Amino acid sequence: MRKVDIFDTTLRDGEQSAGVNLHPHEKVEIAKQLERYGVDMIEAGFPCSSEGDFQSVKQISETVKQCMIVGLARANKQDIDVAYEALKDAKNSGIHLFIATSPLHMKYKLHLTQEEVIEKAVWSVKYASHYFSHIQWSAEDATRSDWNFLSRIITNVIDAGAKVINIPDTVGYSTPQEYGELFSYLMKTVPNINKVKLSAHCHDDLGLAVANSLAAIQKGIHQVEGTINGIGERAGNASLEEIVVALRIRNDEYKVDTNIDLKQTIRTSQLVSKFTGMIVPQNKAVVGLNAFAHESGIHQDGVLKNKQTYEIIEPEMIGLGSNKMVLGKHSGSHAFKEKCKELGISLNEDEEKKLFHAFKELTSKKKEVTEDDIFALMLDSSIKEIGAGYKLELLQVSYGSNIIPTATIRVETPEGFRIQESATGKGSVEAVYNTISRILKQPSELVDYRIQSTTNGNDAIAEVYVKVRYDGHISSGRGIETDVLEASAKAYFDAVNRSLVKVWFEHQTKGVEAL
Repeated sequence: MRKVDIFDTTLRDGEQSAGVNLHPHEKVEIAKQLERYGVDMIEAGFPCSSEGDFQSVKQISETVKQCMIVGLARANKQDIDVAYEALKDAKNSGIHLFIATSPLHMKYKLHLTQEEVIEKAVWSVKYASHYFSHIQWSAEDATRSDWNFLSRIITNVIDAGAKVINIPDTVGYSTPQEYGELFSYLMKTVPNINKVKLSAHCHDDLGLAVANSLAAIQKGIHQVEGTINGIGERAGNASLEEIVVALRIRNDEYKVDTNIDLKQTIRTSQLVSKFTGMIVPQNKAVVGLNAFAHESGIHQDGVLKNKQTYEIIEPEMIGLGSNKMVLGKHSGSHAFKEKCKELGISLNEDEEKKLFHAFKELTSKKKEVTEDDIFALMLDSSIKEIGAGYKLELLQVSYGSNIIPTATIRVETPEGFRIQESATGKGSVEAVYNTISRILKQPSELVDYRIQSTTNGNDAIAEVYVKVRYDGHISSGRGIETDVLEASAKAYFDAVNRSLVKVWFEHQTKGVEAL
């Protein structure tokens, strides 16, 4: 059976989602889960865009061993040199070069002629070959490019040493039939096409990203690209979990295989959702909360008699379990460590001690500790790893039907000072955030606020996600606690601290704008 490689760009294209601001250690955790998921290539970032991206790619390169780690680069010397520095310690690395090929981009963005674009593309591939044996080349905005020109430039970059040719539908413009026909055209008109793998990269502006990707697979491509949960700029990218499950369920139609461990699907989706703060829509295919819910009486009756009447995907296939109670207050460190291994949580000795301590604290507040609770604790631990910033030391809120809500907060500042302030609000959360505004040195504004519970029950852990505009930056933050107000305060400070880290990285940047 023909195999299709899975190229994951959650950490590069996916992180470009509005308001998403992942810390390097969070990217490493996602990369380790992608490795468990079985993706073939991880596009870890755009090393030359910022110091933060450079460090993320470097750390992932040093950590992940089973996947090829790829860095994005434009067709210039500096991008390629920096990509090499970030990737040089990887067990298996590659570079992803790109240049725009559509008339619109060449005229208004690059200010280059067709011949100049070909020359620049060929030079970049030849130069990158001094560092990398695996070179992927992309024609940005390929689906709005002249097909004859695409054929010419692809022929030239293959001769220069490219190993993978990616045809992106950069703005989600194409239809499945058009996109498939483009690949058929290139297979016929590029004389040296048999020397490379062809790859599909689709955006979801018209809601066709997964359909376009599957159409390309039917035409015989060798690699498909996308992100977990379909996150990405604008309307996002093709959802990898939807593609790989479609390939499995409709294997009779597509007749291809992948290296993906489908049982890791739900856990991978949840991890990305929680780290990015981007909630998975309830009705989303494969991983949405309602994907296996049946409310209609006719549907319920059919499923009870035979699941296949209304369920084409078995929940167990994608790792959807019972989320049963796993540990209690009498559980020891050894049992906790073994459970973490079972859940795919890899920890060093120091991280294990911190997480176990957090677990013990939770058992004093919560009777039943579930798998989702343990993952929530891991996320809370990752928040604390952000580094220097505001640290919440005290929170006290007075609230009642006949009194004005009042909050008092004490924090340790990034400089090591302690500040305590109080403020009122129309509600308790507003009182908390008004108090935080008094503490901060720069103006801040709450842009978005969302709350959800990790599990069911009165003692469920609250997860609060916010977007905050602070010092000219919009940053996301999250807080996890059994108390909603404390989780809300933690989320706000987390967003502020991420802005501080982002500003620090910008001061350390290598002076190249982001893609």
